[in-house]
Amino acid sequence: MDKMKIEEVQSTAKKQRIATHTHIKGLGLDPTGNAVPLAAGFVGQAEAREAAGLVVDMIRQKKMAGRALLLAGPPGTGKTALALGISQELGSKVLIVFSLYFLMYLKFALFYASSFGGIGNFFLYIFLLHYFQVPFCPMVGSEVYSSEVKKTEVLMENFRRAIGLRIKENKEVYEGEVTELSPEETESVTGGYGKSISHVIIGLKTVKGTKQLKLDPTIYDALIKEKVAVGDVIYIEANSGAVKRVGRSDAFATEFDLEAEEYVPLPKGEVHKKKEIVQDVTLHDLDAANARPQGGQDILSLMGQMMKPRKTEITDKLRQEINKVVNRYIDEGVAELVPGVLFIDEVHMLDMECFSYLNRALESSLSPIVIFATNRGICNVRGTDMNSPHGIPVDLLDRLVIIRTQIYGPSEMIQILAIRAQVEELVVDEESLAFLGEIGQSTSLRHAVQLLSPASIVAKMNGRDNICKADLEEVSKLYIDAKSSAKILQEQQEKFIS
Repeated sequence: MDKMKIEEVQSTAKKQRIATHTHIKGLGLDPTGNAVPLAAGFVGQAEAREAAGLVVDMIRQKKMAGRALLLAGPPGTGKTALALGISQELGSKVLIVFSLYFLMYLKFALFYASSFGGIGNFFLYIFLLHYFQVPFCPMVGSEVYSSEVKKTEVLMENFRRAIGLRIKENKEVYEGEVTELSPEETESVTGGYGKSISHVIIGLKTVKGTKQLKLDPTIYDALIKEKVAVGDVIYIEANSGAVKRVGRSDAFATEFDLEAEEYVPLPKGEVHKKKEIVQDVTLHDLDAANARPQGGQDILSLMGQMMKPRKTEITDKLRQEINKVVNRYIDEGVAELVPGVLFIDEVHMLDMECFSYLNRALESSLSPIVIFATNRGICNVRGTDMNSPHGIPVDLLDRLVIIRTQIYGPSEMIQILAIRAQVEELVVDEESLAFLGEIGQSTSLRHAVQLLSPASIVAKMNGRDNICKADLEEVSKLYIDAKSSAKILQEQQEKFIS
């Protein structure tokens, strides 16, 4: 008798990609604002974290306008992690509804909202659920140098990306399980033998009751597109006629279908109800939606739309018009401004033109919280012969709140390596961690962290699940650090091309 074969089915759930700062969940402060030695993924840097915590409080109290933050310290001391921790502290994730077609309709509505009778009538086609938090826009100083767009335009684009707009509105929807779906046909107005759909009769059922609706034929096209059938749970927006199939009613959960279905419970309440919808968008999205030209239907326009569009600059006049509309919505209480974080790493790569532009941009009423980071000491401002601390002009330095990060000690390095091993789901004993900490002290923390993954592969090749000291010794011989590489270049200079 053949042995029965049983295989374990692998989960299809997506695994989170592990990045450099995946373990950072906040600043790790207690309620009094003091740094906890080991919390939220942070180790050490107590003074810097407490200073960043005060900055977060100032931002929440709207006392940070017109100023920015500079994180200064040697490489590998947690400057980017601090910036990410600040953004985590400023806003937790909230479930919201985002519009796929929101920007397209907002372009038309920004300048013609009055004819719609208010903002509520043109926020249409709300489909995609996702998670939103305070905008965090990271960039590097060298990104501003482009052959297509001015440096100042790149800076302003990132400024606007870091400012969110949260809009709340009440929408009328019809929601329920489809009990009837029958299109009514009529003779075609164009003549001939064909027939056209005059209207659609649809029945919707909820826990509290049922309702029969007579719908426009254009909604029937949306029903077909969503593949709606009897037994599906759907909702239809009263104003726009947009249709969304939520899933199959759980009353049909015993069916045997070839395709997997998502079963949802029967909606509660009445069929016709009001829902509060929250829209989130950045100011740059509004700029881009209004600046993008809409082509015609001729062959040249269609070909131009299919080709990769050339990046165009957004004019100040357009931005001012959008700012007026945004300010009006804020004054009416319809929208709420969500200032995010613009993180500019390697800020010493900017030149005098960019620095002078930043002085003006920071004074704007619609300005995000700007965080600079640099590992430079006293050096030249790019493009000039002027020496300045951190490569930043003194007039801009006066506007900055400066936080210093310090080099990690041996015990702190070991704790950071232990956290990284836990995040990467690696088993490392204490002896190996101590050896890795010694490597970090003699080379750099980044180099020590980078040895973890190769060491785990070596351990598996040797038939073990945990990383031991021998694995790390083998890997450290295979890969050299930056200091060792520089020493080799110095000793063997005549063998290289210089």
